[in-house]
Amino acid sequence: MPRLTLYITSKNYSSWSMRPWLVMRHFGIVFEERMMPLDAQGKVPGIMRISGTGKVPCLIAQEPDGDLTLWESLAILEYLAELFGDLPLWPNRAADRARARVIANEMHAGFNALRQECPMNLRRPTVPLTVRDNVIDDVRRVVEIWRECLARSGGPFLFGEFGIADAMFAPVYSRIISYRLSSDPVVGQFGTALSALPAWQEWAAAAMRETVVNDMMER
Repeated sequence: MPRLTLYITSKNYSSWSMRPWLVMRHFGIVFEERMMPLDAQGKVPGIMRISGTGKVPCLIAQEPDGDLTLWESLAILEYLAELFGDLPLWPNRAADRARARVIANEMHAGFNALRQECPMNLRRPTVPLTVRDNVIDDVRRVVEIWRECLARSGGPFLFGEFGIADAMFAPVYSRIISYRLSSDPVVGQFGTALSALPAWQEWAAAAMRETVVNDMMER
């Protein structure tokens, strides 16, 4: 099994770092965590020599034929699903796997208004933020996805048990709560399951201990 090193940045602000980290920690995948400092412009200068995109997360896997560098969250998660095929990172049923991949990719590529206007900030007091209509549209779509998935699976997670699809949407839950963007019961249902995970609690506790404040990420 290759040695895995996951490069991330601020646990308070970095939504993309959170996604693979939650999966790896939840499923007991052994990895070394490398925390890279976040600068005042919201960049991670130290990652430039490691990842061509200059972004986190970045996973380095020491494969027999040389290091494999993966710098996209969803690509990291797909690699882990193949590497640890005995773990249910994706649902067992083919139709459910297809549905999970569809919504994971929708999350990966969309919801830009929500991302830009409401950065992840776990330390932010839970007070309302006035947002544009396209942000509300993004939130409605997220809630719709959660409602449909939970109705089909019966919960507690989108496809029954925690997996990649849930991790992809985990930072969105934190945004909805931090900025009080929805009072739909589905948000509470999904959030209750997420926040009960030891991996979530570990990440959130670390975020609360961080002292770096990035003005670009504060609303």
